[in-house]
Amino acid sequence: MTDRMELLEAALDGMPDGVGLLSREGEVIFWNQAAQGITGFTAIELLGREMPEGLEPLLGYGSGMENREPPGALPENHRSVQQARHRFGHMVPVIASTRVLFNGLGERIGSAVLFHPVESRDALPQSEDSDASPVKGARADLLERLQIEYDDFRRGGAPVGVLRIHVDQAPELRKTHGAAACQAMLEKVYYALAHGLRPGEEIGYWSNDGFLVIAHERTAEMLAGHAKNLAGLARTTDFRWWGDRVSITASIGAAQACSDPEDSLIHMLQRAREAMEISIREGGNRAMVAAASGISDDTQEDSPCLPS
Repeated sequence: MTDRMELLEAALDGMPDGVGLLSREGEVIFWNQAAQGITGFTAIELLGREMPEGLEPLLGYGSGMENREPPGALPENHRSVQQARHRFGHMVPVIASTRVLFNGLGERIGSAVLFHPVESRDALPQSEDSDASPVKGARADLLERLQIEYDDFRRGGAPVGVLRIHVDQAPELRKTHGAAACQAMLEKVYYALAHGLRPGEEIGYWSNDGFLVIAHERTAEMLAGHAKNLAGLARTTDFRWWGDRVSITASIGAAQACSDPEDSLIHMLQRAREAMEISIREGGNRAMVAAASGISDDTQEDSPCLPS
């Protein structure tokens, strides 16, 4: 039979938040994989030792584990924005939540701290149309830049296109495991896709389940190839929730700005969305390209929407 402690450690290691457990004396007795990724400090470096000075802000009140402090001197659950110092010296803003742990006799036996980077988890979308959703600001910023680049294209500047990206597993994961699981997965996919961007491109959250990329490929064929490469990167994303690996795929719709004077930025975005929706309906895990003559997996070399 699997040891209960082994099960507990496996569960904590699968969490997307950083998790640290400290003894009553303030020594680190557990440090999960997410905590290592956020701070740069490995469990081997910290176990059996007090929190390094740069990580004490995670506790919100300093080390706070001195034996002389009576029970109740610390908040039962303290949550705040803190600046933690990464192992390599730079500061990492995090949301940290601390909880004092007591045994069955009411004696304080240690503490637990959970934390995640401010710029990642708290920047994830909640819903596409909600005024309270952080995605609304991300969409506004992307749209502003896209408008500038589209106007430049109209004046004879560089080609511009968009990739609408839907993470196929997001709706079901949110339904079965909750918003936290979905947000953690989106964060993983975001960083995987960001590594595959060309110089000068930008990616941002665009909906509750995906992203938008502003691209500058010269032809629709090149845009299609880029979209397929990003779909491949999504498939290689390693995401685990409570120890279980979730296979990730993406449905991508691509569209380029047209030389047709009747075309507009809104039309380009609509074409990309329609291509993405067709990808979803056909089972996901594919990239579709929108052209004047229709939407398909192959580019249309004679399309009037291709730059001359």
